[in-house]
Amino acid sequence: MTRRDGGWNPYVAGALSGVVGVLSVWFAGQYFGASTSFVRTAGMIEQLFGPERVAQMDYFIKIAPRIDWQWMFMVGIFLGAMIAALSSGSFKLQAVPDMWAERFGAGSTGMRAAVAFVGGAVAMFGARLADG
Repeated sequence: MTRRDGGWNPYVAGALSGVVGVLSVWFAGQYFGASTSFVRTAGMIEQLFGPERVAQMDYFIKIAPRIDWQWMFMVGIFLGAMIAALSSGSFKLQAVPDMWAERFGAGSTGMRAAVAFVGGAVAMFGARLADG
């Protein structure tokens, strides 16, 4: 089940992810996704500072900022990934991954953060555009 470097076999992990996807549709009648959960989390955070503004936004009237099964699924992904990394011994905190440091240098933390932010924004935009 694990590789020599302590990480999970990607084929086993992929197959287990597929089983979770099938079970999600079977039990909840919906596909699991992440982008709506991030938007709901942003709405919940914004409600702390201006609940009246959130209540007036058309988007948050349609997609209410609330904790639901998909939000809990995202929490489960985070906790499951943390448990998997800790149990395999592959967990480590680092600002610049080894592969990035080999290509661009270890001192490029700012560039890494900027590229990660832009990449995340593009991925989130695409996911929301596709209504996912």
